[in-house]
Amino acid sequence: MLKIYINKQPIEVPEGSTILEAASKAGIKIPTLCHVESQVPKGACRVCMVDVEGAKNMVASCTTPCNEGMKVTTNSRQVRDARKFVVELLISEHCGDCKTCVRNNDCELQALAREMGISGVTYEGETLKTHIDSSTAALVRDSGKCIKCRRCMTVCNEIQGVGSLFAQGRGFESKIGPAFDQDLEGVTCVQCGQCAAICPVGAITEKEHIDYVWEAIEDPTKFVVVQTAPAIRAALGELFDYEPGTLVTGKMVSALRLLGFDRIFDTNFSADLTILEEGTELLVRLKKALVDKEQVALPQFTSCSPGWIKYMEHFHGDILDNLSSCKSPQQMFGAVAKTYYAKKAGVDPKDVIVVSVMPCTAKKFEAARPEMNDSGYTDVDYVLTTRELGRMVKQSGIDFRALPDGVMDSPMGNGSGAADIFANTGGVMEAAIRTVYEIVTGRELPMENLRLTPVVGLEGVKKASLKIEGCVPEWSFLEGVELKVGVAHGLGNAKKIIESMRAGEVFHFIEVMTCPGGCIGGGGQPRFTTDEIRKKRMGAIYAEDEGKQLRKSHENPEITQIYEEFLKQPISELSHKLLHTKYFDRN
Repeated sequence: MLKIYINKQPIEVPEGSTILEAASKAGIKIPTLCHVESQVPKGACRVCMVDVEGAKNMVASCTTPCNEGMKVTTNSRQVRDARKFVVELLISEHCGDCKTCVRNNDCELQALAREMGISGVTYEGETLKTHIDSSTAALVRDSGKCIKCRRCMTVCNEIQGVGSLFAQGRGFESKIGPAFDQDLEGVTCVQCGQCAAICPVGAITEKEHIDYVWEAIEDPTKFVVVQTAPAIRAALGELFDYEPGTLVTGKMVSALRLLGFDRIFDTNFSADLTILEEGTELLVRLKKALVDKEQVALPQFTSCSPGWIKYMEHFHGDILDNLSSCKSPQQMFGAVAKTYYAKKAGVDPKDVIVVSVMPCTAKKFEAARPEMNDSGYTDVDYVLTTRELGRMVKQSGIDFRALPDGVMDSPMGNGSGAADIFANTGGVMEAAIRTVYEIVTGRELPMENLRLTPVVGLEGVKKASLKIEGCVPEWSFLEGVELKVGVAHGLGNAKKIIESMRAGEVFHFIEVMTCPGGCIGGGGQPRFTTDEIRKKRMGAIYAEDEGKQLRKSHENPEITQIYEEFLKQPISELSHKLLHTKYFDRN
């Protein structure tokens, strides 16, 4: 440990800590526009300058390591003036009208200007020509608003390992974007939206579907149903000043009803459906490998995260067969809403509009994939992020905090606790194991409180194994098999587990989530998301699961009902047509 002084306050910090980290530990705020938690600091924005006794000049606190006895001042007149000057220069090159920017009141540059007493553009002058890139289904880039902080580069290159965004040019002509001035559609962007979630200004945002959804709701000929992903209920409250991790499920349902949706359903229903289909698919693959001695693509990878699917299509096209053929819960819901539910409700499927509320921008891309139309129509019509739903509620003048708790409609509004934990990294794996183990042995998973603890938490790559004993006769070939599973979140970690697999490490089943923390840290969630906030959201999701009587997907009575009335059994001819798909090598 080192002892340093910040504003004359003694602080002990671990050796290797930066001044910024030390100040944060002491509750002293140093502003920054480029810093990304747990990543190598860039020192790009220069907003975090501080005075260090004995130094020739002010230093960037994010890149300067602490030394024993160091004396730091974060609030001198010199420091305040320097920071203000830097922010004024950033504003001078920042194009756009705050009043009409989607990030108004959610903009870190705007907030800093307000804190520093900047009330106008101090330095008028030339600005770069603005280019609007709306080439993808999920994201919009506005180069005129970019302040070149490089956060998007950090998350795209160092966390996700995708490499779509880079700094190009020098001096005034420098810019951040895809190589050779291409639009995002022309490069290997997986549309995960982590760049939009971390951008301090409005330079990268989700492509809005709000106007389309309002138009559908207001069309009397349309029957508009909405599904809400499990991660939404633990994050939506943050947009209405609730603490991160506050569950607002009931208020969310009431808000959706007031917005005018005809039916409010739960993506948890189709998450349970996914477990039945995906778990059965895994058992079929294992039987072919162990009994029939066939060459089978193992391990089986989960397929519910669309950014991960696109990443596989771009970078690992040779192992696409390892992906589960299951559609994501979002797409499964759309397919059964326009077939099974439309018939039960007596509504013409062509008049059914399916809207999803998702924590993810890549879900917009997924819904637009041309193969997602097995219902005979586009399975999912529009996708709203958590942030977009928050804007719709505010547009309507709804007092969210005063709402009573509403209840979702049925069928397709009931989900198990296993479906809730789809929101967290490791959750899909845990949900699948709960069901697969019980199918194979006829007994509950022998884990305290059904929690598969080795796959819980924010470690980038997690591994677990489970010995299967006491199989029922149908699955006796699995007797004594040690089921080996892996979990990765963030595409950089996905690459690590794929490399382990290619090097010969044995896995039977691997869950991958595109975003750090899983869906609770999705690119469409309320920002700014830190690990502390991820943990709070995850805790809320686990509490939701543990508070339910129904905690296993195969015990959901609405799932039993849809198989009895419509699908017949997992991986039947009809379920394979509606609920499964294939993917394409984009190399």
